[in-house]
Amino acid sequence: FPPEPNGYLHLGHAKSICLNFGVANEFSGKCNLRLDDTNPSTEETEYVEAIKKDVKWLGFDWKDREFFASNYFDTLYDIALKLIQDGNAYICGLNAEEVREYRGTLTEPGKDSPDRNRSIEDSLKIFKEMKAGQHKDGAFTLRAKIDMSSPNINMRDPAIYRIKHQTHHRTGDKWCIYPMYDYAHCISDAIEGITHSLCTLEFEDHRPLYDWFVANSGLESKPRQIEFARLNMTYTVLSKRKLLQLVKESHVTGWDDPRMPTLSGIRRRGFTADAIKDFCDRIGIAKADSTVDLELFNFCQREELNKTTQRRMVVLNPIKLIIENYPDDKSELLEAVNNPEDESAGKREVSFSKELYIDRDDFKEQANKKWFRLSIGKETRLLHAYYVTCTKVVKEGDEIIEIHCTYDPDTRGGWSEDGRKVKGTIQWVNARDYTPITTRLYNHLFLDEKPPSEFLENLNPESLVTLENSVAENSLSEITEACQFIRNGYFIQDSKDSSKDNLIFNRIVALKDSFSKKK
Repeated sequence: FPPEPNGYLHLGHAKSICLNFGVANEFSGKCNLRLDDTNPSTEETEYVEAIKKDVKWLGFDWKDREFFASNYFDTLYDIALKLIQDGNAYICGLNAEEVREYRGTLTEPGKDSPDRNRSIEDSLKIFKEMKAGQHKDGAFTLRAKIDMSSPNINMRDPAIYRIKHQTHHRTGDKWCIYPMYDYAHCISDAIEGITHSLCTLEFEDHRPLYDWFVANSGLESKPRQIEFARLNMTYTVLSKRKLLQLVKESHVTGWDDPRMPTLSGIRRRGFTADAIKDFCDRIGIAKADSTVDLELFNFCQREELNKTTQRRMVVLNPIKLIIENYPDDKSELLEAVNNPEDESAGKREVSFSKELYIDRDDFKEQANKKWFRLSIGKETRLLHAYYVTCTKVVKEGDEIIEIHCTYDPDTRGGWSEDGRKVKGTIQWVNARDYTPITTRLYNHLFLDEKPPSEFLENLNPESLVTLENSVAENSLSEITEACQFIRNGYFIQDSKDSSKDNLIFNRIVALKDSFSKKK
């Protein structure tokens, strides 16, 4: 698995990680982790450490096989000297714009550089001067001498080395010339004895160049490049360049923003490594590009959490409910199931009193026959508690500030002794005994299923909705893992911002399972 340390890993990398380490495990092989650090202007130690953390979090171990392309800079330089000596490379003085002009197009062949027939001695001399720091950035490049008329544009004398007077995060100022990725990657593979180098389809046209470099390197090992389709997902961008732009321009709070498709963001939001591996297993590996529905990703996490998480009653947007005929000085403890999918999770007690909070969305002053929650004159079940019937509302202007109701004391536990049934059930929290929390409701980052090239104009203004006045039953503060907020989704404490005195919960996924309905 050979990422470049110029950003944080994302879901597309997770697919590659699962493939690389998975294939190695399946066939009793080994998988290396190599950081392809050949561009010091974009690479940082922060990214190296984040990459290693993410791979380990997914559950994979490279053991003692951690490598860097920079480990091989001396060997890469020596092989480049060999290419020059063998007449397979030359020093070119064209600038970047001229190189593009001479390169030709997909339908027209390229033109030879004026320096293509430069003598071997002259190319060796200038290349050594480049290494010694005697030339400015852009003055020269070392190019492979292959075929400027090749129908594959990657074979038209590609660059091997460029001058870059910039400090490297590992080698410091030892080098001022750096190898190009296409050259460094395949030679590093050969040095390490890689048998199968798996990469995404955009490198398919680079395979002849990969093979050419290996064949002319003088190394015995002959690795094989095999391509697979990269991950594309609805409402998501998986380009490190675009993700970096989101971070640098503060459209998100960082690489670990829970709206980001980075593994650090996904982890902070509350997704588990098992759910990600299940997702990668479900989408499989193919040679044809396709787009995966974001809801499949959510579905994989929802399936796991439904079986494992405890339930708690939380009111996201509270309004007070007064039970008129409940004794003012009375309170009681009611029994609630922790997880109906898992009897071993046991039960808990929740406190109940005359004053409760319910969610504003669970009440309509005027409701039709299809409305089964609370409205004036309608009987509804309070989960684990009693049947209540709304009698009136109290307003300040046009805003409802209190809902009044009566309760039936013979329906304790939420069931009627006379057998009558109600269709609606709502959650609640004791207004005299609760824990205040902040809830963050995350949605997809973009409005369109396929974000356009001008992706910043397509940002979803409701990708994050923060509710600062939510209330929860007190036992929620005891839960450190993911938890289902009944009827609201699966939530987890924010690993960065939440504290004992300021509980902040991220919604991982909602309860609605639109993916299974699509199927």
